[in-house]
Amino acid sequence: MNNKQRYENLQHGFYAGAGKYDIPQLTGSKITDFPELIGFNYAKTTKNRQNKGVHFFLDDYQFLRLWNNPTAYLDILKGFRCVLTPDFSLYADFPTAMQIYNHYRKHWLGAFWEDNGIEVIPTICWSDEKSFKWCFDGEPKGGTVAVSSIGTQNDNAAKAAFISGYEVMCEKLRPETILFYGNVPDECKGNIVHIKAFQDKWKGARINGW
Repeated sequence: MNNKQRYENLQHGFYAGAGKYDIPQLTGSKITDFPELIGFNYAKTTKNRQNKGVHFFLDDYQFLRLWNNPTAYLDILKGFRCVLTPDFSLYADFPTAMQIYNHYRKHWLGAFWEDNGIEVIPTICWSDEKSFKWCFDGEPKGGTVAVSSIGTQNDNAAKAAFISGYEVMCEKLRPETILFYGNVPDECKGNIVHIKAFQDKWKGARINGW
């Protein structure tokens, strides 16, 4: 392998690309027996991993280490029932190049995990309408996907952008099941499995006397 390939994790694998930017294509998952999902920040200390799944609805800094050293966490992730792809941030005010790079990183890790025998559920992310030209590249059609509404329901513009992207996702990918992390807006349709956000679970626990 020449030196030009020994960066950005290319030494660990090349994957068939989709779309204008050669986004690694994911096979996807048709899993329907969904386990409890925990954040990656608890993955190392969690017991009974075979009965749990891992999500990345966290601040990027909490899972950037996966990209920086992808082989170091394979054994941990292999122990879980399923793993969602990491949703590196796609903020609309980010430079487009950075958004595409984050989309690529999400898919490279997902393809790498699939290649190593991990059950991977695609996390679908978008920013504004411009992102629709590439943000669904590499995603499988049908099967199970995951989305998060966290941080998108605070004002009318952000909510409208989320709903718009959600509708395009459903049209382009036609998922059979949608794991939904956070509050589900009334406008969102489909076979939705609602996953409460961690802070919602904590609020519920406190209400019940914890």
